[in-house]
Amino acid sequence: MNQQYLSAELARIGALLDPRTDDNASVRRRSDAEAGLARARAAMERAPAIDTLSDALGLTQFERDVLLLCAGVELQSTIARRCGAINGHDAADYATFAIALGLFDTAHWSALAPDAPLRRWLLISITPDLPLTSSPVRIEEWVLHYLVGLRYLDRDLEMLVRVASPATPLAPSHRSIAEAVAAHWLSPVATAVVLHGNDPEGQADIAQTAAAAAGWPLYVLRAEDIPVAAAERTLLARRWMREAILLQTVLLVCATADTASRSVADFVDRIHTPVVVSAPDLAPVPNARTFRVNRPSPSEQRWLWEHALSDKAPGAADAIRLVAGQVGLSARTIATAGATLAADGMPDLTVRELLHATVASRDHRDLDELAERIDPAFGWADLVLPEDRLAILHELAMHVRHRATVYEDWGFGAGGTRGLGITALFAGGTGTGKTMAAEVLANDLGLELYRIDLSSVVSKYIGETEKHLRRVFDAADHAGAILLFDEADALFGKRSEVRDSHDRYANIEVSYLLQRMDAYRGLAILTTNAKAALDRAFYRRLRFVVAFPFPDLAHRERIWRSAFPDTAPTEGLDYSRLARLHMPGGAIRNIAILAAFRAADTRSAVTMAHLASATRTEMAKVEKTLSPGDTRDWA
Repeated sequence: MNQQYLSAELARIGALLDPRTDDNASVRRRSDAEAGLARARAAMERAPAIDTLSDALGLTQFERDVLLLCAGVELQSTIARRCGAINGHDAADYATFAIALGLFDTAHWSALAPDAPLRRWLLISITPDLPLTSSPVRIEEWVLHYLVGLRYLDRDLEMLVRVASPATPLAPSHRSIAEAVAAHWLSPVATAVVLHGNDPEGQADIAQTAAAAAGWPLYVLRAEDIPVAAAERTLLARRWMREAILLQTVLLVCATADTASRSVADFVDRIHTPVVVSAPDLAPVPNARTFRVNRPSPSEQRWLWEHALSDKAPGAADAIRLVAGQVGLSARTIATAGATLAADGMPDLTVRELLHATVASRDHRDLDELAERIDPAFGWADLVLPEDRLAILHELAMHVRHRATVYEDWGFGAGGTRGLGITALFAGGTGTGKTMAAEVLANDLGLELYRIDLSSVVSKYIGETEKHLRRVFDAADHAGAILLFDEADALFGKRSEVRDSHDRYANIEVSYLLQRMDAYRGLAILTTNAKAALDRAFYRRLRFVVAFPFPDLAHRERIWRSAFPDTAPTEGLDYSRLARLHMPGGAIRNIAILAAFRAADTRSAVTMAHLASATRTEMAKVEKTLSPGDTRDWA
């Protein structure tokens, strides 16, 4: 019906182009064209495409007729030939403003202005180097197809935007935001919407859900694809607005921390159709309605896990509780992982299995660049410490395991995120078991362990250390990792007096670090060999302080006994004599491994003689020597 109406309109245009304006046949033809147009309109159940476009983009009757004239040149050879005759050459079979100005009674010169609808909305194109009235006027291909009844995205836009992915089930707090966004778009004073926070996937799902509620499709544009040049940015904004008005679509602009916010704000400010900006930080978009969208809370994550795992959720309740309290996951990540795990048919899921399905397969580029991943190899039985220190470590694991229960279910976290981080200081000499204890905790909890490379984090350039720390904490929060700041006194030392700008910025970095540790939802462990060198301000931020003492005689004997696996061949080892050697646990393990290699080279079991030789080598590393009496009776 739309095509029949368009044919009737073109018949009217063709009748007006008839050069025989005075004879009865020409008059009758115009009359028949008007009657045919009236019949075609009466048969329409809804407005034809040309009327929809004209009303939506504000075309006058003359501008509407110009567009129909250009469409007629493309669709009907008769109209093209008559335009060529008027232009004085058969090859010049195109419409011009000169033809339109002389053809239509409603003609007005302002239709030629760059800011008038025809050129503002890029409905037509002209040749810039020719006079305005004699330049060929051609209809854009997309507009021509729209008038015929074929609706699709402009090819120029198709290269920049993509159709949004289907939304996943939303957390309750995100669902309420989606409802508010949809209501805002449908209100008479609708403006742009900015969704900011640390959950870009949740922001995209909210935008998709809100657009679906309003009955509009959602397209996604990366902020880095917005032109830097103002003129190109304006053309892109106009091109999108035209599509959005005619196709009734919503645009989601996805920004990153590195995207120039000024370009994004300027682009969005030029769009007066529904648009939403997704960004980690609040984008400075004028008059925008803003919503903070962070990753779901631990209680919401538990709800999402239970929904995704369905009947397998009861068997994974403990694992879900720990992962939800420790790891910041989006609803989309949980839904994808839950579907995979549910399909695998595992009745009881562990923390490691949940993390493997969600975190282990994700990109840890930021963590890998600034930290070293440690695969935990030790358990509680390998850790030789006084009972009171072991009790503190067990309690530390208990805090991580029941974090969600206390903070979420029991309401202790209702006052905000400040002070909710679980941070521990491990203080003691080299080789006393600080790193081993971190591995034991990671192994027991089923979490990943990353040791921070301070040489990569600390920068001599002002402000760079803060950026690196932000990357570390953001990536670790998303991965649910335990952070181990080894030799932390190098970074967390006493804050200096402010003598110059570098001192001021160094203190700002320390303060920023303290704030991030307070709010970090995971476990951060600091180790130091010089406890006295730490800033006293840290102690009130630390929940646990564990002193790792130099092992006494009994503990050294236990460490010596555990240093040799059951499968290792040994002969005549006297652990009580070995324990008299004043060595920390780390050095003891180094000596045992060195002696094992020497025994393997001689194809014999590990003996006291091998250990005596290995001990001298280990002592030489720290420029110390053993007296002959220390190992005289070892052989």
